[in-house]
Amino acid sequence: MSDAMPISVSSSSALGVVAFRALLWRELARFWRQPARVAASVATPAIIWVVLASGFGDSFTLRGGADGGGGAGSISYAAYLVVGMSALTSVFTSIFAAMSLIEDRAEGFLQGAIVSPAPTWAIVGAKIVGSATIASAQSAVMLAAGPLAGLPFHPVSYLIALVAIAMMSLGITGVGLAFAWRVNSTSGFHAVMNLVLMPMLMLSGAFFPAAGASMIMRYAMMLNPLSWPSDLARTALLNGHEAVTPMHWLSGSAFAIVGAAFGWVVLSRGRSR
Repeated sequence: MSDAMPISVSSSSALGVVAFRALLWRELARFWRQPARVAASVATPAIIWVVLASGFGDSFTLRGGADGGGGAGSISYAAYLVVGMSALTSVFTSIFAAMSLIEDRAEGFLQGAIVSPAPTWAIVGAKIVGSATIASAQSAVMLAAGPLAGLPFHPVSYLIALVAIAMMSLGITGVGLAFAWRVNSTSGFHAVMNLVLMPMLMLSGAFFPAAGASMIMRYAMMLNPLSWPSDLARTALLNGHEAVTPMHWLSGSAFAIVGAAFGWVVLSRGRSR
């Protein structure tokens, strides 16, 4: 009896690692086999960025600073939008990931994974990590366009921004998957997208700084968790890595952890039912 438990735990761990790798590879491979999904997740934010930056470029004078409220000099609206378009890419990718979860359930793949001997952490973890990885990679493409908008290239600042984008992708992916688990169809998920995900994006500072907003809007933006990693990335890029404070790191990490944990708990409970 005493020797059986270690063998059982070891076997379960090995099975979990194999299942995690297989399901993670499936997420990544399925993404690259859908060119329309790849193009839509990056091209749509890029088009919106070009249109907004060109259309409103001379209509706004943004003072230096990540929040548009201070600092020397000024920045272009196109430069300000870089982080916002990265956030938009992350949200779009999380929406596609949530819809793929609904499709997996409709096609029976999810049911097969649920009844398999693979541990829950491998099934849920592969979905969250795979989707967040895709979202981070695509958002990084938008972030790389920063120098084209006039942002100076400082390696440390861009590295911090990349970490912030990864935090954002992990958190928003967990939130999207949690809501998708409770929805029975992709059409029903559009309601969640319009009522939850898109307002979070709009109030994240993606399109306008909090400093110029009304008092109520400003407080709403401060309480919006998606704005926390966005502010971390924007501060690093617009103000320099020296302006990043421990509070930026704490709030950005909090969104990543809580968002991913939310998705983890909802999906794990769904399997246990």
